[in-house]
Amino acid sequence: MKKIAFVLAAAGLMSVAACHKSPEAAAVENNGDMLADNMEAQADNIDALADNTSNASAAAALENVADNTNAAADNVRDAAEAKADNL
Repeated sequence: MKKIAFVLAAAGLMSVAACHKSPEAAAVENNGDMLADNMEAQADNIDALADNTSNASAAAALENVADNTNAAADNVRDAAEAKADNL
């Protein structure tokens, strides 16, 4: 429930911040942010799996996957912002 409230609050703040952008640019940036938020949530879930496993090598592998997923989310967010700036 907290994640839904966070996403709704973020969407509201993004709509206020995007007032000076074209609708297409705002849509690109919002979609990129939503995708990145979903990827970060997946990374959190993977990190929780790593914390709950008793196998040290599996935990390390899962933590690497979570780190890579967070990095990919940052790249998605940056790419969406760059694309929105060019519209």
